[in-house]
Amino acid sequence: MISLREKYKKEVIPQMKEKFGYKSDMAVPKIEKAVINVGFGRLVGGATSDERKKIQDSILQDLALISGQKPILRNAKKAISSFKTRTGMPIGATCTLRGKKMYDFLERLINIGLPRSRDFKGIDANSIDKGGNLTIGIKEHIAFPEILPEKTKQIFGFEVTVVTTAKNKEKGLEFLRLIGFPIKTNDSR
Repeated sequence: MISLREKYKKEVIPQMKEKFGYKSDMAVPKIEKAVINVGFGRLVGGATSDERKKIQDSILQDLALISGQKPILRNAKKAISSFKTRTGMPIGATCTLRGKKMYDFLERLINIGLPRSRDFKGIDANSIDKGGNLTIGIKEHIAFPEILPEKTKQIFGFEVTVVTTAKNKEKGLEFLRLIGFPIKTNDSR
């Protein structure tokens, strides 16, 4: 099986140059980084400090297995009483992947994670913003093969943002489609 990086060099660059008339290989859009975000504020909101620590550690451990690197905790900026959060309380985690780890994660996401997701019918084209970046939500983290569902204490969802160097939505959509993302075609335009 061809790796994502090889596919980019051998298949995507020539097709993008042909379709959009790029003069140089360096002008063709590429993936800059992949950012994984998970929020667990709702899970730890009403919990005691010991329960909060256990939930938080479990989520961080699973996210580290999925991403291949240690996630960074994100704290609440403001206290919101209806969400039972206090200023400085950890309510989420993030991982920014670049280089080899990014390509490894994206290969697992495209080939294993998305097809194993419950009720997955393709990525909506509206998930791509006007800058050509893709943002998708994964409802259950147990779709990844690194996670053993029978040993998982907490099932959580997370968001993946794939940041590209595409200049607009049209180029970003075509680029991500050529890379291998299963993007649905909207025929009702």
